[in-house]
Amino acid sequence: MALTCHTNFSVPLVGAIDQGTSSTRFLVFNAQTSEVVCQYQVEIRQSFPKEGWVEEDPQEILQSVCECVEKVCEMLTHMNISTDLIKAIGVTNQRETTLVWDKETGLPLYNAIVWMDLRTQSTVDRLISKTPGGNKNHLKSQTGLPISTYFSAVKLRWLMDHIEEVAHAVDTHTAMFGTVDSWLVWCLTGGVDGGIHCTDVSNASRTLLFNINTLQWDLELCSFFEIPVEILPEVKSSSEIYGYLASGSLTGTPISGCLGDQSAALVGQMCLKDGQAKNTYGTGCFLLRNTGTKPVMSDHGLLTTVAYKLGPDRPACYALEGSVAIAGAVVRWLKDNMGIIQSSAEIEKLAASVGTSYGCYFVPAFSGLYAPYWEPNARGIICGLTQFTTRNHLAFAALEAVCFQTKEILDAMNQDSGVPLTQLQVDGGMTCNQLLMQLQADILCIPVVKPTMSETTALGAAMAAGSADGVSVWNINTEHSVTTERYQPQINPNETEFRYARWKKAVQKAMNWETAESGNGMGSVNDPVIHCCRRNSS
Repeated sequence: MALTCHTNFSVPLVGAIDQGTSSTRFLVFNAQTSEVVCQYQVEIRQSFPKEGWVEEDPQEILQSVCECVEKVCEMLTHMNISTDLIKAIGVTNQRETTLVWDKETGLPLYNAIVWMDLRTQSTVDRLISKTPGGNKNHLKSQTGLPISTYFSAVKLRWLMDHIEEVAHAVDTHTAMFGTVDSWLVWCLTGGVDGGIHCTDVSNASRTLLFNINTLQWDLELCSFFEIPVEILPEVKSSSEIYGYLASGSLTGTPISGCLGDQSAALVGQMCLKDGQAKNTYGTGCFLLRNTGTKPVMSDHGLLTTVAYKLGPDRPACYALEGSVAIAGAVVRWLKDNMGIIQSSAEIEKLAASVGTSYGCYFVPAFSGLYAPYWEPNARGIICGLTQFTTRNHLAFAALEAVCFQTKEILDAMNQDSGVPLTQLQVDGGMTCNQLLMQLQADILCIPVVKPTMSETTALGAAMAAGSADGVSVWNINTEHSVTTERYQPQINPNETEFRYARWKKAVQKAMNWETAESGNGMGSVNDPVIHCCRRNSS
């Protein structure tokens, strides 16, 4: 856990719950200056029951949020700042992660299946086989998405097919489905005692059940996945009062903002105009480009998603998105699985000590490859090793892999839009690695611009909450002053192209590594029904 504080006066404050894949944070912002006043963080445990499976405990997620909120309230009190100054709370969350709970008991019926989980590949194969010509993009005109393990509908379908408790709750009309935002808002606004079951357009658009043109759950899509629409949350805008905290130190405070984490970062970076873009470096890596009020379909493997809708009467804005499954997660893998580094911060020192990968290339396709390939059967590969390769070179190759994956997405985005980006705005936990940022500028051959206030994801949620009707303590149309660090390309573009070509060669070697017959333990449509295996915190 970690905490920081900055003492300040008596102006309106807005809180932001930032529930990510690896941690939960609660931050409080000054609504006039956008500065962080106080924050607290708790790490979240992931479990890996089988190869390719990634789960989290919904109760632990909820408890972590409550702990963070209470700790921040204690800290504010010690700073002689009244918690009454917190006028609203926004929620931003890991997207696609799927939960089902019982509306009568309030208990989750299974662990949360995390967005990068691969167990649904056989479900995906079966669904694609239902489409004309076996086309994974069959639903793209309605959803902006391919049929993939990434999205919530296939995870929900797997739960209904394999978890007896979920199937029974659906049959008896007690099941409630949601992404993490829905679970948190329902619990925090009362749960079984009147909790609000809702989501926002940015999260709904990641389910494969939401029509991004009509901005509603689509009955045809629900029929395709055989999912009853009544278990889905009500879809609302990203900025309106959904309900009020029902317990704790902030009881009665409105929850009035909700954005999936990547959309929240887009808002927090003030990328509110057509053509503006940001890249977030977290567990995964996500590049979003604002395309305005009309969805733009990609011809180069990108997703079309609803970026935000900042009020019930405001238009929805859309984005093209390139998603990389493994970014910061590769550093965690080097630390936890391989023991090559002792802390995440150590990777920069190791890589900087050699300044090159010495011809070593790393494709971290642990969860297949997302954009622009959408190849679930790819697997991680390290190639170009010699007897001179050291852990330092491998550390450099891991960082370089994050940059190469971003370049692939940026190239696709430039092709789709026809207007190349001239600079890349960045945020997220990995941006504190200065070597990574310089590598990214070198590999993209354009400047990389990082705000010195790195909490843009939480800031976006706070902006949405503070500007909601009925709260109105934040003017979202006022440009807040942002101090930035700028990284300029420093190497010859020919050198970049040579290294990038070698990387692409490595990617091809990683393709189609896994097959359905290889016995990979990732689940099958014929798997036996699994009984509830909820893992509570202990």
